[in-house]
This record gives sequence, C-alpha cells and structure tokens, in this order.
Amino acid sequence: MIFFRLILKEIVHRKVNFLLSVLAVILAVGLYVAFTMLGRASANETRKLMLELGQNLRIIPKETQMDEFWITGFSDVTMPEDYVYRFAEKSGYSYTHLTATLHQKIQWQGNTVILTGVLPEVLPPDKSFQKPMTFTVKPGTAYIGAELASSLQIQENDDIDVAGVPLKVARILTFKGSIDDIRLYCHLHEAQTILNLPEQINEIKALECMCYTATDLDPLTAAQKQLKDLLPEGRVLLLDGIAQIRIKQRTSIRKHMNFIMSGTFLGCGGVIAILAMINVRDRKSEIGLLRVLGYQGAGISLMFLGKALVTGILGAVIGYYAGTQLALTYGPEIFPVTAKSIAADRSLLNDVLIWAPAFVMIASCLPMVFAITSDPAVLLREE
Repeated sequence: MIFFRLILKEIVHRKVNFLLSVLAVILAVGLYVAFTMLGRASANETRKLMLELGQNLRIIPKETQMDEFWITGFSDVTMPEDYVYRFAEKSGYSYTHLTATLHQKIQWQGNTVILTGVLPEVLPPDKSFQKPMTFTVKPGTAYIGAELASSLQIQENDDIDVAGVPLKVARILTFKGSIDDIRLYCHLHEAQTILNLPEQINEIKALECMCYTATDLDPLTAAQKQLKDLLPEGRVLLLDGIAQIRIKQRTSIRKHMNFIMSGTFLGCGGVIAILAMINVRDRKSEIGLLRVLGYQGAGISLMFLGKALVTGILGAVIGYYAGTQLALTYGPEIFPVTAKSIAADRSLLNDVLIWAPAFVMIASCLPMVFAITSDPAVLLREE
C-alpha cells in the first residue's frame, strides 16, 4: 500500500512531467487508432475503386486458336456452361466474381454485332457474402452498346427481336471507345437460344484477388496451378495491367502505413524515455534519500514502473477515444465510398491497453536501472 502512496505522490509532485508523458502516449495511441481505422477504410476504398477496372482473369477453352482470339476478342470454341459451377463448389481459392459468358459475331438489322450472353455472377462458398461487381442482365432484357443504339436509333424501353427472341432494351450503355460500343448484351440462356448453342459458353471471367507476397507464386502461375486442379480443360489468361495495378496499390498502402506507424512509435517512445530520464535526473537527491532510508532497488523500481503503468493506461484510454473521434470525424470526408464502414473498433482498445503500458514501462527501463544501481552517497553528494 505504501508504494501506491509513493506512486501517487510522485505523480502529484512531478505533475508536469507526468502530464507530458501521458500526452506523448495519447499522441501515439491516438495516431495508431486513427491510422488503423483509416488504413482499413483506405484498403476498402481502394478495393472498391479497383473493382471498377473490371475482372482481370479470363478462362477460355484450351483448344482456342489464340491468333483468332486476339483478333476477334473471343474464343471460337465453346465449353459446357456447367464448368462455371465447378468453382462454386470449392472454397479456399483466390478466384471470385465468376461470370459465364458466350460471345459471337452476328448480323442484325444490317449491322455487325457482337452478341454477348451473360450469366449472373457465381461466387465460391467462402465468398458468398460479396456483392456483384458486374451488371446483371435479366431474362427478357438487353443492354445495347452506344454506337449500335445510335446507328439503329434504338431507345431505352424499345422492344427488339433478335433471331426470333423478343427482348426489351433495359439500358443504352455509354460510349466506351471500344468494341463494346457495338455489343448487344442479353441473358446467357437467351444468347444460347439465339446462337443455337444450348448449355454452351466460350469464356468465364473472374476476379483474381492478388493476395500474394514476394515469397509466393506470381499471380499468373498461381492462377494456372489452381485452374489445373479445378478445370484442366480450360486455359487461363491474366490481364497483367489490371493485376499489377492492384498489387502495386496494395503494396504502396501497406508500406505507407508501416512507415507512418513506425515513425509515430519511435518518436513518442523517444519522448517518453527522455521525460523519464529527466525525471530521474531531477530526483537524484530524493532517490538517494530513499536508498538511505532503507528502500531497496526493487521498491524504487516499483515506484517508477507503477508511474509508467498509470501513464500508459491513462494515455491508452484517452488516446483510443481521441483517435476514434478523429477517424470518425475526418474519415468519411477522405474516403466517401466506404464512409459507412468506418466505425469504432473496441478490439483496438483492448490492444492499446496491453501494449501502451508495456511500451511506456520498457521506455522507462533505462532511467529506472540508473536509479536503482546508483550509489546513494554519490547521489546525495552531487546535490
């Protein structure tokens, strides 16, 4: 009990030093909490924005003539629609957002058209919570490319007929400046009817998550290995430009956050250690007197460590709420797309209540060792 009184007296007597130490912990914890919350929001924001680049994996029949594929943009060979469902039965793979498609060039109303049948996305069991990243064409409807619609003067809600299959135009797509401007999208099963290719597709599009580090296989090699296990009849193509953008963006964010957090901890830890050293230097005579009165090194250590513990706990609690408020105030402005996902995280409070006191106690070790190993006669003589 006497040591608790000594700790309290120490705090009251050196309240400026104590408050500055607490402020340093508040700064470190507050920045940690704010940066952690905003870092998660940044990752979510980046992930959602990267989705706008589209799916980066194309799976086509192995027998595809690649020279023709690159000229036309699609395979001249088909494969069973059932192949896409093989992916839906497996967990633990890095593919997601699987979309079975059927493409073929046709003549329609005097125009060359790329007819594309699209099946709603298929998600593996462990990714079933994800929301679709591509549009879904409902049965009986069609999406028309901008150039095709302009050429044929087609408007939204118009009724059209494609090889005897009636469709209603649900949307006129914006100009893309690509072959998509002469594309007619419809539901996969209606495209199969139009082309007389029941239960056939010629491509599966997917999103590769790109969760690889330098020690892993490169994304294409990993994708090929997984495809060999799931669908040996297919050939995988990775859109390298999109893949590299995803990887570089994730790596950049991770390095940036690590740099900021390391600098914050080192800076605040240094401030705490300096304040502890100044406190010991200013208390030489008192430490010497305590030693003369019979207090052992362990008792003096408890006093310094107790003060450090109180400093760490108080700074952790205040820093957590300050950092949370900072993130909740400015996070939605910085990351508007994922603003609703920014929320207080109680697990961070548990974390900082462990490492903040430990951090302060470690930073106080050097002056504490000096205090308990110094000769009390020397300390009193210096004063």
